[in-house]
Amino acid sequence: MGATIIDGKALAAATKAEAAEKVKELKAQGINPCLAVILVGENPASQVYVRGKINDCAQCGISCADHRLPSGTSQAELLALIDTLNRDEAVDGILVQMPLPAHLDAGQVLRAIAPAKDVDAFHPENVGLLHLGQPRYLPCTPAGILALLKKYGIDPAGKHCVVVGRSN
Repeated sequence: MGATIIDGKALAAATKAEAAEKVKELKAQGINPCLAVILVGENPASQVYVRGKINDCAQCGISCADHRLPSGTSQAELLALIDTLNRDEAVDGILVQMPLPAHLDAGQVLRAIAPAKDVDAFHPENVGLLHLGQPRYLPCTPAGILALLKKYGIDPAGKHCVVVGRSN
């Protein structure tokens, strides 16, 4: 069997174009989707990832509330921001960039995000829904990989794979 070249950039562009059309439809109904992104600290890889999410939102017409917090932010300060975003009706989704600085309890932070606004699907309620086959949101990396496999007609059933750097 020959190798298959998978063009992730082409699929990403098509997915963003589709999302932009859906956002236009929502805006025509008076709905302005907004993602709140929280980055605590100066992790270079996290900065790149967050910058990418902000750019993706802009390309799709989604508002993005960018919250950059210093690495010394306390647990109480971070939880207070999440509480504010949970209660903000203008915010539809919340993404807290991982990893957090070591002094912060990531589990408590992820549990503090309202399940309906947890776009990473890390809240225990969303993990449970995913396990039951009734996801509210799909974790983006696995969903993206499955979309690529589907696009290229690659059936993962019965295949062996290696996952490097697994996270929640």
